[in-house]
Amino acid sequence: MSFSQECEAGLRHVLERRQLAFVFQPIVDLSRSTLFGYEALMRGPAGTPLEKPDDLLRVAKQCGLASTLEVDAAKGAIEAFAALQLQGKLFINLSAPLITGFGREGGGGLIRCAVDAGLAPSRLILELTEHERVEDVDCLQAAFAALAGQGVGLALDDFGDGRSSLRLWAQLKPQMVKLDKFFVRQIHRDSRNVEVVRAILRLCAAFGTPLVAEGVESVEELAVLRDLGCHFGQGYLFGRPAAHPETAVAAAACEVLNSSKISVLPNSAPRPDLAETIGRLRIEAPTIEVAASNGELMQLFTEHPRLHAVAVVDRNYPIGLVNRRDFVDKFAQPYSRELYGRRSCTLFMNPTPLRVEAGATIDSLAAVLTGDDQRYLHEGFIITEGGRYAGLATGESLVRAVTERRIEAARHANPLTFLPGNIPITEHIRRLLDAGVEYAAAYFDLNNFKPYNDLYGYWRGDEMIKLAAQLILANADQSQDFVGHVGGDDFVVLFQSDDWRLRCERIVHAFNLAARDLFDASELARNGFESEDRRGFRAFFPLTTIAVGVVRVSAGLFHSPEEVASAAAAAKKDAKLSGSGMNVAPHEHAPMLMAVAG
Repeated sequence: MSFSQECEAGLRHVLERRQLAFVFQPIVDLSRSTLFGYEALMRGPAGTPLEKPDDLLRVAKQCGLASTLEVDAAKGAIEAFAALQLQGKLFINLSAPLITGFGREGGGGLIRCAVDAGLAPSRLILELTEHERVEDVDCLQAAFAALAGQGVGLALDDFGDGRSSLRLWAQLKPQMVKLDKFFVRQIHRDSRNVEVVRAILRLCAAFGTPLVAEGVESVEELAVLRDLGCHFGQGYLFGRPAAHPETAVAAAACEVLNSSKISVLPNSAPRPDLAETIGRLRIEAPTIEVAASNGELMQLFTEHPRLHAVAVVDRNYPIGLVNRRDFVDKFAQPYSRELYGRRSCTLFMNPTPLRVEAGATIDSLAAVLTGDDQRYLHEGFIITEGGRYAGLATGESLVRAVTERRIEAARHANPLTFLPGNIPITEHIRRLLDAGVEYAAAYFDLNNFKPYNDLYGYWRGDEMIKLAAQLILANADQSQDFVGHVGGDDFVVLFQSDDWRLRCERIVHAFNLAARDLFDASELARNGFESEDRRGFRAFFPLTTIAVGVVRVSAGLFHSPEEVASAAAAAKKDAKLSGSGMNVAPHEHAPMLMAVAG
């Protein structure tokens, strides 16, 4: 007997003797911190080749027993669930053909099994698994209506995995949608997944359908999902599938769900603007055909005095670019007209100019600015559409556009430390204010950094800034403390950690000690250094240290992120003057500090 025949015989034996086993995994109501129900998962006999559900399903399909396996698994799950006397809903995985079959018979054996087991049909939720394409949505919809009439619910499983369908969601109107675990995994570190979940939650609101996030494994993931407004959760954090599952929400999950603190969302890149393409730099400019002469090209430049360059084309395909200044300088030489006037206009052209499609993003050309070939800076470049000539652009306009994009990007993430910039900082302060949570806004700044930078140069200055970023991050709890880089040597930390004061003291001590390694021995011996002050005079400065001003924020004390930032900046000024390196503004004086800073 072959291995496949042995598996088939084994499966028939399992079904005949009802040897399927079942484990259950909790599903939690995130808003109430309570158990909502359990998903049933089948298992074959332990220690056999059919123990895993995927192997059971594969063998069942091979030998034509898939429907039989599904029916037996559904009924077995109901009986096992009822025997354990578990509370809440029971989620059962079923394919579209099986749901359709049960619906056609008015629930038939499925409803009868639940009633006989003492389980109300309204406690059943059928998860539509889409391992196979749903061929007849209309038929499935009609069949499920019969089940819904008896209280049975429907859930759409693994939404977002590529097999699930938005049409199914809209047409079947399921009671719940389960989000594929791909979008949950490490969501606290992936801004793209945050945006996906936000988009799906907007659909949930539009359709009136709660969302179940599958695969929740860490408290950080749960905190983000809770703050985004996800309705239900499932995963190892709440409990692993077990024959005797947990009957209460895990303590670690409860701590997150009941906490007033908000999560720190991953920093997102600036949203791409569809208008920010090379096409917006395009200048309408005439061309010259490849067969034309230099004399004709000179005539073209004469007729268009503002034209900085001309593209040489062959039936509208650009083959080169002639810069006005270079060409006119050569043509102005003695006897040039006689020597070159009748010769081809390709004589003085650049045969390898920069060519860019109009639809390319400006960001995609940032690398051009640091490339070896810098001719585009004075001769410009060609813009194409579908490979054909569409116009010209100047190097100056490209430099300006890329610079603008970099400035915008720096508002989202500092290019030196990669920490969130001004826009994410403002957004997080607004989230804290909206949530009404208590936190400490700390503003860190380096003392005597500019003269240090002037003395040692930008490279050493950057090292000093990166040192500050490293130590601030190391002493912050990144799951609840938001670390941002305002710019230059200024940092903001929004502490939700209860021990924020101790963390600030550690940062000040650690930086002041480590920063000494960035000075030469002569400056260390003098405990200071000479450099220019802000008026340009030589002066002696103490070694660079860090100062931090802190404002404690509670509900109602501030009304906008700008007010918080101003108060923290004022506290930082006092910290720099105090000499101790740290200043905590008296709680009742925070609004006054804000007014002074303003």
